[in-house]
Amino acid sequence: MKRIFPAHAYGDAPREKCYWSSTIDTPDYPAAQGEITADVAVIGAGFTGLNAALHLSEAGEDVIVLEAQTPGWGASGRNGGFCCLGGAKASDKMMKRQYGEAARLEFRRGEYEAVKYAQALIAERGIDCDTHSEGETVHAHTREAIRNLEGIAESVERDLGVTSTFIPKEKLAENGMNGPFHAALTTPIGYALNPLKYTLGLAAEVARAGGRISSNSPVLGIEQGDGFTLKTPTATVRAKRLVVATNAYSSDDLPNWMAGRYLPTQTNVIVTRPLSDNEIGAQGWSTHQMSYDDRFFLHYFRLMPNKRMLFGMRGGLFSSQAADARMNRKIRKDFETMFPHWAHVETPYNWHGLVALSSDLTPYTGPIPEMPGAWTSLCYHGNGVALGSYAGALIADQMLGRSGARLHPEIMQRPHRKIPLGRFRRATFWPVYTYAWLRGE
Repeated sequence: MKRIFPAHAYGDAPREKCYWSSTIDTPDYPAAQGEITADVAVIGAGFTGLNAALHLSEAGEDVIVLEAQTPGWGASGRNGGFCCLGGAKASDKMMKRQYGEAARLEFRRGEYEAVKYAQALIAERGIDCDTHSEGETVHAHTREAIRNLEGIAESVERDLGVTSTFIPKEKLAENGMNGPFHAALTTPIGYALNPLKYTLGLAAEVARAGGRISSNSPVLGIEQGDGFTLKTPTATVRAKRLVVATNAYSSDDLPNWMAGRYLPTQTNVIVTRPLSDNEIGAQGWSTHQMSYDDRFFLHYFRLMPNKRMLFGMRGGLFSSQAADARMNRKIRKDFETMFPHWAHVETPYNWHGLVALSSDLTPYTGPIPEMPGAWTSLCYHGNGVALGSYAGALIADQMLGRSGARLHPEIMQRPHRKIPLGRFRRATFWPVYTYAWLRGE
């Protein structure tokens, strides 16, 4: 495998203290063994792969899902659990300039469709994944950032017909949001959830529909001829069609088209012990809203119904035991600065994971160019709960000849250009990250 992060990033250490793993047992899906045939092979048992497998299996396709570790082991089972608008880092201005106003508006509406899709799926399938929060709330960390909130409210109203609620600084405390913020804006779209419970619920639905899930079955090679031949350590899988749903945990040679078309970067999360009512009252943060601030290295946080506080932040292009320790110190410092009355509260859970960025800061969902019969979806820019799930359904629609059944934004149909410097492409972001760190963003 040609992965661009050090091997440490793909091992057990970054997720060893992941809180979600303590909330549910992962079923024992056996590894693929021997000679196997299937209509469709899906690489990756995360949001995208499992949603594609579910719809394909229910349509009568013989599907096998090959997962290098266990379902939800990657980003799908260790993220912050924000099912909300998002999926691109490109601004409205960037999208309008590059693709035109109609395409920009279509993409924003596609984000909304993705949230509605994920929520409907969870409800219809009865997946118990600890949902809470009435939409999401963004907090202005400077007075100047208040204008950004106003812009968000205007665009959500204009594009989606949804009215957001502006909360001025003097009203934050009475809304249970006492913190170092100058205002907040709540958009009533989406909710928070336990991402591992959601992922394992999807896996159970796939198995119920007749799909086969194989854990501990990393794909080591792909050959294309009359269909696809996939090699794992213990099996040879021959499939008529292929879905590659590995996103930030991809390899540049599985298939070769992936090389340079995504950039993994880290996200980091801590979770506290349960807070007492007195501790919650002392800080004045009692809302269960999924929240984030508007920094470049944004913080995202939410008080869960069990009174544990989840606190995450973006940032990190290095992965090692020492780099993890540095990020743990950084995120803990930021947590104590933002919530000083909880500076004494232990955070027994801390972990790291990878998210994927693209050259144009938008996602791609569609056929793999020059590889007939293969599809992929990648680069959700840290917002894959809703959009990654929806992308799996879009892939299934295309494979089943149902294109048009769901809104598939034109922007998501444009294959990514390569990022310069190939396997050294992480270096292209070092100046950007360094500048943002120095500015405190």
